[in-house]
Amino acid sequence: MSSSWFATTLLIVLAVVALIGPWVLGMANRLDRLHVRTDAAWAGLDASLARRAVVTRTVAPVLAPDVATMLRNVADRAERAPRAEREAAENELSGLLADLDRGALPPVLAAELADAEQRVVLSRRVHNDAVRDTLALRKRRVCRWLKLAGTAPQPEYFEIAEPLEAAESTVLTPRTSARVLLVDGTGRVLLFQGHDPARPQESFWFTVGGGVDAGEELRDAAVREVAEETGLELAAEELVGPVWKRHTVFSFDGLSYAAEEWFFLAGGPVPDQFVVDTSGFNDAERATVRRHRWWTAEELRATEEAIYPVQLADLLPELLGTSWDGSLRAVR
Repeated sequence: MSSSWFATTLLIVLAVVALIGPWVLGMANRLDRLHVRTDAAWAGLDASLARRAVVTRTVAPVLAPDVATMLRNVADRAERAPRAEREAAENELSGLLADLDRGALPPVLAAELADAEQRVVLSRRVHNDAVRDTLALRKRRVCRWLKLAGTAPQPEYFEIAEPLEAAESTVLTPRTSARVLLVDGTGRVLLFQGHDPARPQESFWFTVGGGVDAGEELRDAAVREVAEETGLELAAEELVGPVWKRHTVFSFDGLSYAAEEWFFLAGGPVPDQFVVDTSGFNDAERATVRRHRWWTAEELRATEEAIYPVQLADLLPELLGTSWDGSLRAVR
């Protein structure tokens, strides 16, 4: 009886393996192809960025000496920047190029610069599409459980502001934001998941907060944003900081922004009975924010989702583990 049961069980296992094995192998092969595609897309984007740097240096001599020197230096820095610092360096170059008076350039150079910028836009979209597809497959349970990705590094989106069309203003819109790290009693931080209406397939997670109104103090804006986005009423004196500051350039709904984000830490954990209330969302938030959740630092480190700020998983435990020393830290 025992040997018969064992034989039957073995046959069932072998049958399941025979049925599932080819499917798993196919998924592994597909994932491998997606990693190859992502690597190729990054190589293409890297080449487009390098060409933009070359064209920038070609344009520089016809500009005022101080502008030319700045452009050359920033282009050189962007070209040499390691991957972790590349976005910030390339966005700095984007900001300088956006401020150029294209009408003052020789037509040939203006056309060459516009072409180089358009190639960056197209390459970035191809790259981010490849990253999206790769991450979507890597997130599937079978891929995670069987570790089908092997030792392949997790691909990352490349966030760079796209140049505006010639019909629009070529100046990046400045935007100052007040953001708040809301943490519960177990050290989890509240994040929202949203997307750019122009690229709904690319979602990302971000902290509570938003733009500072004209004439509004940072702390007042932070308190207001918390109330509007979560329903939690805080007093300005309950906020610690600002503890972090982040500079970034991004595109949203067809417009490009040069953002300055100031981060505060809520002085104490939110009450255990607190329930997030998003009824105060404005129309744009209702259209683009998909959901919210509380994240531990371990979950932030393990996820393949896009999280901003990028360093949140590493810096939040450090911030919570000690008393704030009054220093303002730059984050990305």
